[in-house]
Amino acid sequence: MADEESLITDEMRATIGVRSEPTICEVDKLQIRLFARSVGHVDPIFYDEAEAKKAGYRSLPCPPGYLGTPVYDPRYSDPTFGGRRGGARAPEPRRPLKRILNGGTEIEYFDSICAGDVLESTSYVSEIVERKGSIGDMLITTSKNEYKRKSDGKVVAVMTGTGIRY
Repeated sequence: MADEESLITDEMRATIGVRSEPTICEVDKLQIRLFARSVGHVDPIFYDEAEAKKAGYRSLPCPPGYLGTPVYDPRYSDPTFGGRRGGARAPEPRRPLKRILNGGTEIEYFDSICAGDVLESTSYVSEIVERKGSIGDMLITTSKNEYKRKSDGKVVAVMTGTGIRY
């Protein structure tokens, strides 16, 4: 695409690395059990605290893929996703391509996350690239959500998501 005008605007470039306002996520036993059950986990560590402690956890551990539930406060929260209304993320810049495809999600864990933890999540766009594929022009946006445990400030997980516009 070197000879053509770039699909990536200056407005889009300006969003790279800009962190959102934090979203607070609580991790509780009920939600751990519900999530584990909904995805088919049968290991007793997700349901029985004695089994979890016997396995070396502080309490019920989060099943893979569950990173707490955003705290909803109707005074400030977005009614759909629970994050801060109007402040959790800056408005997205317009993108020239309309169709969207989920390019995948990966979660890297750095410590166990257990019932009773409160996590603070911030997100940011880490990369925007353009490619020409068999379906035409594509914009590939990589976003990261960083989860810190509030009690000690330790980063416990980073979720990387890829979005493809074409």
